[in-house]
Amino acid sequence: MPSPAFLLVMAFLLSVIFSYGQQKGKVIPDGTEGEVLEPIDSTPSKDSKRKRVNWLNYDLRFTTLKIGGGFLVDYATYSQNQKGKDQMDSANLELNAGFKVRDSRLALSGKFKTKRPLSWKAGFMYDGNSDSWFVRETGIMIGVPELWGSFFVGRTKAGISMSKVMNGYSGEFMERHMALDAIPLLADGIKWLGYLPKKRIFWNLGIFADWLSKSQSFSTHDWEFDGRVGWLPIHDDKTNLHVAANMHIGRPEDNSITVRSKPEANGAPYFIDTGEFPSDQATFLGWEAYYTSGPLTLGTEYRWDKFRSSQKGDPVFHGGEFVVGYTITGETRPYYTETAIYGFVPVNKSIFKGGTGALDVMLRFSTSELNGGVIRGGKLWRLSPQVNWYATKNIRLEFMYGYGVLDRFNTKGATQFFQSRIQLAW
Repeated sequence: MPSPAFLLVMAFLLSVIFSYGQQKGKVIPDGTEGEVLEPIDSTPSKDSKRKRVNWLNYDLRFTTLKIGGGFLVDYATYSQNQKGKDQMDSANLELNAGFKVRDSRLALSGKFKTKRPLSWKAGFMYDGNSDSWFVRETGIMIGVPELWGSFFVGRTKAGISMSKVMNGYSGEFMERHMALDAIPLLADGIKWLGYLPKKRIFWNLGIFADWLSKSQSFSTHDWEFDGRVGWLPIHDDKTNLHVAANMHIGRPEDNSITVRSKPEANGAPYFIDTGEFPSDQATFLGWEAYYTSGPLTLGTEYRWDKFRSSQKGDPVFHGGEFVVGYTITGETRPYYTETAIYGFVPVNKSIFKGGTGALDVMLRFSTSELNGGVIRGGKLWRLSPQVNWYATKNIRLEFMYGYGVLDRFNTKGATQFFQSRIQLAW
């Protein structure tokens, strides 16, 4: 169970939030949390039990229905110096170039015709790595304006790190930065999301257990508590400054854990890897800051992950990213206060309407170190420029070059990454 000190800290944070109880924040309009591209028309049909708004949107008798989905195909090839090749041999790893299906997913969502805001979503995903399907974000969102927000019950993203909470299809880069791999992606439980518009304070707090997900590859903790609390010093249609603190505490499943990361290339093997080690508590702390002004994006995240393990010297791992980007065609990435995340880049004029689509250029420096206590899992940094072309709001082409240096096995080896992706989302 969480320590007394941890409970006191969380009680303090909650007291700060409740001190602004005279304000009522916005209620999340639907349960999609960024999983689909468009909100759906929830106007009841008067002349039929079922009304098709368009081929993806339906107005049913008791709920609306939005059908969403996505498909990703990656290509990657690599070039290493001799020390990099020696490191792969030392770890018995291989770098194989080629095409690979990253994932394919189906997302359903809607709003019930109830007086209290009540929405639902169901997600299903094919994972190219495991060659299997599994249930993604699925559950119901209950609007509770009396508590300045909403509660989500079901399977959802744990709620720490902007990059981890955002829809993976809407991210600036092909993959999330490598230091996030220690965080469980999904969890089953209850999450409270809130926003106070006058103070511009947001939060999401969740408690989760693995009763339903114990056999799933993403489930690495028996139980966990996750918190994300932040502030918007600047917020309007064109300019946004977002700062937040993140915290996670949990017990690794079966009192053991393996922390490892790929080099932000899905088809590559794990470059840094602690191997399995005993631990009965994991505590993560981090911060994030993002600034957008028109087409300009600046962002950074950093985190420290501590594992209680007397056998391994209570290791602490750390890492993060620094990002700068610019949308050449002038679009502004939207920000959603209800969930404190950025959405999909809008496309002012698609190629099917005589336009050029949207084009942005991004640059990221990321690092992750898995050396802590007596564990020597390695240290990796990577510099990654990327170009994204959004032909339409549904079609995105991505081109990335990466240069990374791995410090492991008492040597430093370099790898060049040449990656591209075709993304379809609807």
